[in-house]
Amino acid sequence: MPLLILSAAAAALAGSITVNATVVEEAVVNDVAVMEGMPRTLSEYGFFWDAAEQNPAHNVLNYELNTPLYSDGADKLRFIYLPEGEKLGAHGEGLLEFPVGSAIIKTFTFGEGDDRRLIETRVLLHRADGWTALPYRWNEEQTDAKLALAGARIPMTRPDGEEISYRIPNKNQCKTCHSKDGEVIPIGPKARNLSGEWLAQTVSEGLLDVMPAGADALPHWDERDGAETSSLARAYLDVNCAHCHQPGGGASNSGLDLRWEQDDLAKLGIRKPPVAAGRGAGGHKVSIAPGAPDTSILVYRMSSTEAGVAMPELGRSTNDDDGIAVVRKWIEEMPAS
Repeated sequence: MPLLILSAAAAALAGSITVNATVVEEAVVNDVAVMEGMPRTLSEYGFFWDAAEQNPAHNVLNYELNTPLYSDGADKLRFIYLPEGEKLGAHGEGLLEFPVGSAIIKTFTFGEGDDRRLIETRVLLHRADGWTALPYRWNEEQTDAKLALAGARIPMTRPDGEEISYRIPNKNQCKTCHSKDGEVIPIGPKARNLSGEWLAQTVSEGLLDVMPAGADALPHWDERDGAETSSLARAYLDVNCAHCHQPGGGASNSGLDLRWEQDDLAKLGIRKPPVAAGRGAGGHKVSIAPGAPDTSILVYRMSSTEAGVAMPELGRSTNDDDGIAVVRKWIEEMPAS
């Protein structure tokens, strides 16, 4: 995937519609003059020179994940903003290190071409006192997105015809997933979940300090046919579940650790009884019953949309049939004894 960094001059030449060719740094770093650090519209940041087309401004680069998080089937456009003269840091296969003043921007969309609709954009702003997460809801005209501190529910029809109630998280719900040891952090751009080509090009552009060890380790979800089942399932759980199910995460008290690097079978849930057996267990005795996905709590909760049972708790109102199928197959292939 090509690295896209668009200068102000290139933006001006590319078309007549210019929103902001240069990012407003004060909006990112929380200058008191900018609405007390919470810009009311996405355009106030200047992340895009053409907001509707999501064309990034100067020092804003696009990226993709090998295995993405499932969010009711939404497509996602992902960007990183780096202040002038700054670069990302790499330390092994984990999260890239972002300098203060940088931002991560993720826009959720449904449909393609002329039928594409921008639904929300979530921003993570790295400020001197840590990360701040803010959600923005796109207007019907598709010209801008407005700060949605209280979140929103949006009745909509997916391209496949399914009627859903799409949820934009409120500011506190953003913290639920993006929290570790009480601090807000990014969860997506780990070196292991970024393509080696993208990382190498970012190094060559002087925007990443070194080529990280363990890069490009997670399988590419769109190319999963023929891939090893265990790798696909472990990658899926790492991306969709491990931000909470890890030490210091929001669900660390469950005793489950679903990170890619975890190799302790009990911590992964294999033959592990739940810490507290309630209706979320569905009457099943262990998180993962080898060879028996139908009696595994993990599959039971992944396959539910009922509040208090469904896992993940946030970010979906529908089941990810492809993800469930991969995890079921992984458990089926485990020796029962």
